[in-house]
Amino acid sequence: MSNALNAQNESIAKGWSRRVWLGLGALLAVPLLAQAAPPAKATKPAGVRELKWEELVPPGWDPMKLLRSKGDLSRLQDGDPQTNTLMREVREVWDNAPIRPELAGQKVKLPGYLVPLEGQSGEWKEFLVVPYFGACVHSPPPPANQIVHVKAAIPAKGLRSMDTVWVTGTMRTERRDTDMGVSGYTIDGATVEKYVEPPLPK
Repeated sequence: MSNALNAQNESIAKGWSRRVWLGLGALLAVPLLAQAAPPAKATKPAGVRELKWEELVPPGWDPMKLLRSKGDLSRLQDGDPQTNTLMREVREVWDNAPIRPELAGQKVKLPGYLVPLEGQSGEWKEFLVVPYFGACVHSPPPPANQIVHVKAAIPAKGLRSMDTVWVTGTMRTERRDTDMGVSGYTIDGATVEKYVEPPLPK
């Protein structure tokens, strides 16, 4: 996370309790963190488009518009009904976030963090992929257009929650609602590989 983003997050969170920050403050940070997925450097089959997370968001869609319309958010307090109402409003907007229909049917490869839905520990058949660490687990889910629902062709083994993975398959623009978050995209029959950090130059 960049120093500038850290400074912005600290400014937003000033005077808030930990619960409010994890609830609303984390929501504020998500669009900026969406570019924090592992760098896109890996082999890929011919004809596969390597996606970046920002490419899943329609041009011009502003996830912060509702929040900016509410004025000074630093006055919100833990347990304040206004805080809870605002969080519900943001959640509704983000769960219905628009997707890019032109991605439907494209063969894609996307890096991200694994959020398990089904399967035994270390062997996942169905999961979400998200663009930053902790989403849907330690902080609220990002907008639906920043969550991809994945069903693996072969259960992915040797992985833990929040491990970084590469997911390859045909993108579908199908919204799915799970206990961990609402996804705007799906990849069924996906190939899943553990993300490996490229070696540092000598």
